[in-house]
Amino acid sequence: MENNKVRVAITHGDTNSVGYELIFKAFETPEMMELLTPIIYGSPKIAAYHRKALNMEATFSIIGNAEEVRPGRLNLLTCFDNEVKVDLGHPNAESERAAQKAFDRALSDHAVGGFDVLVTMPQSNDMWAGVPEYRQSGLCMMVENGLRIGFATERVSLKEAIAAVDKDTVVRKATTLYQTLRRDCSILNPRIAVLALNPGADGDEESGIIKPAVDELNEKGLHVFGPFKAEELFAEGGYDAFDGILAMYYEQGMVPFKTLSRGEGVMVYAGLPFVCTAVSGDGQPAAGKGLADPSPLRYAIYAAVDMFRNRTGYDLPMGNPLPKLYHEKRDEGEKLRFSVPKKHEAKESSAESVQQEAGNNQL
Repeated sequence: MENNKVRVAITHGDTNSVGYELIFKAFETPEMMELLTPIIYGSPKIAAYHRKALNMEATFSIIGNAEEVRPGRLNLLTCFDNEVKVDLGHPNAESERAAQKAFDRALSDHAVGGFDVLVTMPQSNDMWAGVPEYRQSGLCMMVENGLRIGFATERVSLKEAIAAVDKDTVVRKATTLYQTLRRDCSILNPRIAVLALNPGADGDEESGIIKPAVDELNEKGLHVFGPFKAEELFAEGGYDAFDGILAMYYEQGMVPFKTLSRGEGVMVYAGLPFVCTAVSGDGQPAAGKGLADPSPLRYAIYAAVDMFRNRTGYDLPMGNPLPKLYHEKRDEGEKLRFSVPKKHEAKESSAESVQQEAGNNQL
């Protein structure tokens, strides 16, 4: 990693969307180049078309492979050179294929050390469809400062989400969330709240699936609590007692996240061998108008760089652990101390009741 700059790969996304506009605007600021080395995975022809259509003065250096990447410039790696019709604001099969080609090329390059982190631009199709590693252990989560919400199921219909919720899924997703909080967010002993599937948290799914999953996770030493009623956890402030929250379906977590966040939220694809963040939203309404805000891309880049540095700091000592010279006596006092969520004096009694419930679940 030359000059300690993180190499950030950025896929151009749907070629009829705002990907290139966001990229050109984000790197108008010279300070960005001082922080990292960008590698745009896309097409020089399409990039030039967007630049002309938007009347922008962006400059980029065309490269053929990751070995040609140089710091201090906007590197544009050619993923394909065929003609692709651009129809700004109107995604179609051709623009989706162009997005997938860039994404697939980026995955191939990471396998040979081509970059450090990946940031994906909006695209309509499911880019992870052909990635079994993500299907097996991946987790989509939204992050903004201290608010981190993961999703146990994909962005599917409620009927499909309910069918997909089983004990193994809850255990696997909660474990991925726990490991991500430790490794990528530098939280030593993360506390995770698991939401109920039913409004009253008293259905068959809670008693037969979620609660047994929580019990199994606690037996493994993870600090996981629940199931909680989503309404109580979010509306009454109890969410602030936890480092991460696992929602059972997309809307259950996304609606409160957008309500509580300040518009700086970043989508993170966790559970992968590399750090991957994404610009949330599809960007189609703003495509071709020159009005797209580059802030979401900058947030996604900053989050990816921070997570990469956290992961590097976490993995380094783990690679060569010092052998223990004595038998460590298990301290049950620590288990008791961390079984109760952190409290905040400013919380109302309703929030304290949620915290007390979490303590009771663990004990």
